[in-house]
Parts: sequence; C-alpha cells; structure tokens
Amino acid sequence: METPWEKGVSFLVSHEWSLAVFMGALALIALTNLVALRRLGRHPVPDPLPPVSVLVPARNEERNIVPCIESLLRQDYPEFEVVVLDDASTDRTPDLVAGLAARAGGQLRVLKGSPLPPGWLGKHWACHQLAQEAQHDLLLFADADTVHSPSALRDGVAALRTAGADALSVLPRQTVGTVGEALVIPLIPWVIHTFVPFALPRGGATAVGQFMLFRREAYEAVGGHAAVRAEVVDDLALARNIRRAGLRWAFFDGSRRVATRMYRGWRETARGLAKNLFPVFRYNVPLFLFVWTWLLWLAWQPPAVLALAASGRLRPEMVPPAAATIGLSLLTWGIAALRFRLPLLQVPLYPITVLLVSGIAVRSLLWHLARRGTWKGRGIHVA
Repeated sequence: METPWEKGVSFLVSHEWSLAVFMGALALIALTNLVALRRLGRHPVPDPLPPVSVLVPARNEERNIVPCIESLLRQDYPEFEVVVLDDASTDRTPDLVAGLAARAGGQLRVLKGSPLPPGWLGKHWACHQLAQEAQHDLLLFADADTVHSPSALRDGVAALRTAGADALSVLPRQTVGTVGEALVIPLIPWVIHTFVPFALPRGGATAVGQFMLFRREAYEAVGGHAAVRAEVVDDLALARNIRRAGLRWAFFDGSRRVATRMYRGWRETARGLAKNLFPVFRYNVPLFLFVWTWLLWLAWQPPAVLALAASGRLRPEMVPPAAATIGLSLLTWGIAALRFRLPLLQVPLYPITVLLVSGIAVRSLLWHLARRGTWKGRGIHVA
C-alpha cells in the first residue's frame, strides 16, 4: 500500500505528464497547420480578374505610409484603385500621401476624413468612409503599416475565389527591429499557428485586420464597420459577423506576400498589445485570468522542475515529463519561427516571451476595466 509520501509523488508525476500531453496536443495542431493553414500564392488565378478597391486608413503614419502605398501601386493586377483616407493626422502623413498621388495619377485617390462622430472608434470610422467611396465590388482593407509583394492582391483574390469565400484575412509576416519587439511579437503567430486548428471546419474563424478582403455584398450584409463601430478588435468582430450571417470566412498564411512592423520599440509594442489583449477575450475576466495563468504555468513550471531535480530537491521521475513538455514547447515555437521567418534566438527564450506578454495582459485588463488607455491620441473606449 502506498504511503502518503508515495501518493504525493505519484500525483506530481501524473500532473507533470498531463502538461506533456496537453503540449503534445498543441504540437499536433501546429504540425497539422503546416498543411491546413494554406499559403497565399498556391491557388489558380481567375481569368478575368475582377476589379478591386484597396482601402487604406491612415492616421499619423509618416513612418509607414510611403512604402505601403508604393507597394500597393506596384501590384501586378489589371484593374484596381488605391484609396487613402487621412484620419485627422497631425504629422506629415497628408503631405506624403499628396506627393504620392501627384506621381500616381488617377490610380491613387486621397480622401480627407470627416470628424469622428460619437460612438465610433477612429479606424472603424475611417474604414466606413472608405467603403462608401470605393468604386468596385471587391474591397481590400489594408493597414498603413503593411508592405505588399507585387502579387499580393492577385493571390488574395485567387484565394478568395478558390475557397468560395465571402471574405478572407491573412497572417502577414511580423517584422521586428528591437529586442523588445523580437521577444514579444512572436507570440501572435505562435498563438494562431499553435492554438487554432485550421483543419476543422470552423478552424479558420480568426482574422488579422492588416489585410482583409471582402465581397462588397457580404460586407454590406453584415453591416460593415458600422456594425462593429465600438469594437476594439474589429477584425475578429467582422469575422464573427460573417460567420453568423451564414457566409464563409477564410484565413490564409500571407507571410510571403504581406509584411508588417506593427510597433516600434518596447513602449509602443506594450501599449499596442495592451489595447487588444483583453478585448480579444471579449472582456471575460475569469477566462482571461485562467488562460494567462495557465500559459505562465505551462512555460515556467517544467523548467523549474528540471532545475529543482538537478539540485536534488525533486524525484528523478519528474524529469522525463518536464523535459517532454519543454521539448514539445520548443517544437511549436520553432515551427512558428521558421514558417513566419521570426528570430530563431527567441525560441529558447519562450518562457520570457510568455512572462512579458502576461505582464502586458495585466495592463490590458486594468486599462479596460478602468476604461482608460489611448491610441494615437484617442481613447479606446466609446459609449
């Protein structure tokens, strides 16, 4: 008969194996997604290609707007327009866009945004105005911090047609320029590639707002940005609305066609993620706290077990499952880093990544519960 001490050891070993099994399930999803999450550029191009309106909201984007618009104007596509809306910028964005328009002729149109009405978040209001001005029946919303390969538009339309989708989004390549960005940003593609089972019928119900392509009738059928005017994470809200309406949403790996540097430096990265993390969970406090506590435990407990076992403070039976959990974790982080061309040096530092983003998650929780926080000079909460 087992003694209480032996029962305690058995329980701890069993718990350690449960972590390994959970991480094994995530590794299986990540491996499956190597095939299930399809890449742009692997679909037959329709002939003829339908005309597209490329819509770019821009507020204080002097760092990004020129390479973004130049890359869009270089698209290998027969008929498209690029429409940029200046959303009350206070930097050189309007002058830079005007200069681009003067050189581009009629292919680039520049709009001056109307004042922000009550009840709207700024980017959503800008996108709403852009959609009203668009001349074509395919609408591509592209963020001003994106850069597109010449085939991005063609491949996006081909994917939409091949998938029989009413709307789609892609995961761009996330480029980083500082240590803070390199430690934190990889969590985004890792979560999408490791936790979202794209092989399942509803696995693609995710979105990234930097590249969203809609059929106009689908966009209008769900109310467009007007229906999500107060949603901080409008991309996920639009994807939900498309699905609820019985329409088809698709998601693709766009890392070889679209690149983005969302934030620059630690401070901006932390603020940007704090704006979005809690709303992603739809303000569900228990779920939010559980998920981030679990991710911290999953990242830090197995290394702690190995360290304590090496010092002789834990039984050797704890080592194999802890080592298995760490190995499977490294596998999932490595897959995401290789697929999306992220810094490989971050992979063994994944516990630090999880710790840093968990701190940002706490900030996000406090920001939103107190209805505080701003982005580009505007509040992120509306009535």
